Amino acid sequence: MITVIVGAAIVRGRALLAQQRSYPPEAAGLWELPGGRVERGESDVEAVVRECREELGVEVTAHEPIGSDVALSEAKLLRVYRASLVDPLAEPQPHDHAALRWLEVGQLGSVEWLPADRVLLPALRQTLRWVH
Repeated sequence: MITVIVGAAIVRGRALLAQQRSYPPEAAGLWELPGGRVERGESDVEAVVRECREELGVEVTAHEPIGSDVALSEAKLLRVYRASLVDPLAEPQPHDHAALRWLEVGQLGSVEWLPADRVLLPALRQTLRWVH
């Protein structure tokens, strides 16, 4: 059985929210999109909303998938959805992460992404170019 990990490409204006890992040691300091495992009985969209509430303390609306699924292992895959803040003035907080940054399209390469998220950079750039 495949475990789906969802990611949230939270876009505000022309910027994407990235979060910096604080653990495990091999991933500490690397950047990723918010998200996590889809729980039993939960849809991908429900998992995006729950994970953003838990990790960032904000409510989001999940939209369409971005890019292709990324295989993390034989048993896990990453699926990313574009998301927007329900309250556009809400300020996400890094509950489990070292830092948060809003990155515009030209800044996406300025942080060191986890390998799976790096694969999605072309699709994320495309998304930021089409927003607003």
